[in-house]
Amino acid sequence: MTGKWLFFIVFVVVGVALDQWSKQWALANLQYSQTQEAWSGLLLLTLSFNKGAAFGLNLGDASRGIFIVFIIATVTWLTVVYHRTHAGGLRRLGLALVCAGALGNLTDRITSDAGVVDFLGPYNLGFMLWPIFNVADIWVVLGIAALFIAMSRHDANPALVESEPLAPVAASPAEAVPSLMPTREEQAP
Repeated sequence: MTGKWLFFIVFVVVGVALDQWSKQWALANLQYSQTQEAWSGLLLLTLSFNKGAAFGLNLGDASRGIFIVFIIATVTWLTVVYHRTHAGGLRRLGLALVCAGALGNLTDRITSDAGVVDFLGPYNLGFMLWPIFNVADIWVVLGIAALFIAMSRHDANPALVESEPLAPVAASPAEAVPSLMPTREEQAP
């Protein structure tokens, strides 16, 4: 096993394990829908269950099945992207974190009819009430942020982008499109 895949597997397994441990802790220690404060009010804990997706997106009775299929397809695609990635550690970390978060919430969807366990929040941001979330959601957000930063760095520094060498640029449109008609040199006897 290469170091690239060891990195991925360790981050995904540890990320899912921390997510599942935190959710088990919440189920054992929190009362449903009752907010408790920790760390002088910096940490708000409210046990809830989400059958939908981010920000309460719900597709009715079919939500569970649709989201399970969507998450499996997404994790499969991200794993293929990871396999093809030759870029640095930040992109790899981002992909691993998004996969860990997706698999953490997928575990809840598969193992419980109640939905995904959420327990962090809600937080009043002044202009909106931030919904209750979980550790898997944190992994997804951190992973997306890492991917955004990694892609921004590549856009800012083309030398970091790995690509095939480009063909020489044609000096004129005639050179860019090969002619089907023979040139004078080709016609001369």
